[in-house]
Amino acid sequence: MSPSTDLSHLREEYRRADLDETDVAGDPIEQFRQWFDEARAAGVREANAMIVSTADAEGRPASRTLLLKGFGAAGFDFFTNHESRKGEHLAVNPRAAITFFWPELERQVNLRGPVERLPRDEAERYFPQRPYGSRIGAWVSRQSREIPNREWLEARDAEYRGKFPDTGSPDDVPLPDYWGGYRLAPESVEFWQGRPSRLHDRVEYVQTDGTWRVRRLSP
Repeated sequence: MSPSTDLSHLREEYRRADLDETDVAGDPIEQFRQWFDEARAAGVREANAMIVSTADAEGRPASRTLLLKGFGAAGFDFFTNHESRKGEHLAVNPRAAITFFWPELERQVNLRGPVERLPRDEAERYFPQRPYGSRIGAWVSRQSREIPNREWLEARDAEYRGKFPDTGSPDDVPLPDYWGGYRLAPESVEFWQGRPSRLHDRVEYVQTDGTWRVRRLSP
């Protein structure tokens, strides 16, 4: 057996900023908006990239990176194939966790809550905004299913590009029946700011009876 790789020396010391529970906004969505705007202003690449974690009916978890496509008082929105692994998980266990990590700012945001499908018209509004190749990809991919090889995927890509040619119109590729959106309605939102000696600042909003309570967590 080969020796394991020693990674014990890999670490960063976080010193960029601090976070106090007395300084945050009264509402977590407004606090998230402030941090998200700061991440974009700081040049964070794909600041809307997030880890979405789900679990199947037996509680076996899975995580993947998606892109946030909208947020507000109602929740945080993303779009995907309903027949994907995440879609199957959410059909039987409609709860999820989301993590944003912005290393340039030494920050994380962690959300947890129930997830529901967005109405079909939300997907119909969003889908035409995607690039042509991404719209074709929604037809090509049998997301999370086993496929024989790369050539199979490229053949399907050519097939659907022939079926739905690029006319420059946002309506040249129809929305698949199995593709749509989800919204996570957060019950808790944690803002994490890296600090020296791993004594990080963690401020969490917890919703109780429609009211947000702010508390500090131990690092």
